[in-house]
Amino acid sequence: MKEILKIKLERLWLKESYTIGKLYVDGKYLCDTLEDKFRDLSKAKKVYGETAIPAGEYRVIMTYSPKFRREMPLLLNVPQFETVRIHPGNTADDTEGCILVGENKVKGGLINSRIHSDRLNEMIQSADGDVIIEIS
Repeated sequence: MKEILKIKLERLWLKESYTIGKLYVDGKYLCDTLEDKFRDLSKAKKVYGETAIPAGEYRVIMTYSPKFRREMPLLLNVPQFETVRIHPGNTADDTEGCILVGENKVKGGLINSRIHSDRLNEMIQSADGDVIIEIS
């Protein structure tokens, strides 16, 4: 029987221009996250390139990214968003609605992002079944 790989993103610090969270894989802490500003899209309008995706559960697949020129995680069926990926980056300017992974050791930013992105990519690629991300 195939096992579902469960990724959980817990948003912790909702700031004026960015959102910091923690990422867990199968219940184990992996790294920190950086996203655009959280906006309740049932009450506020989406601002292109400056809005975090809605909380919820999404299926994740690996597909080729022309921008990054390699296989990257893609979240499927995100309401009001297209091509949402999990990828390396250091500031909210790098997100455009995507989820950045790394270590939140600088205010409003991440370091060692590529290391954590590569580690997560390996986990997703080696998953035996579906990969689901839950964002809360």
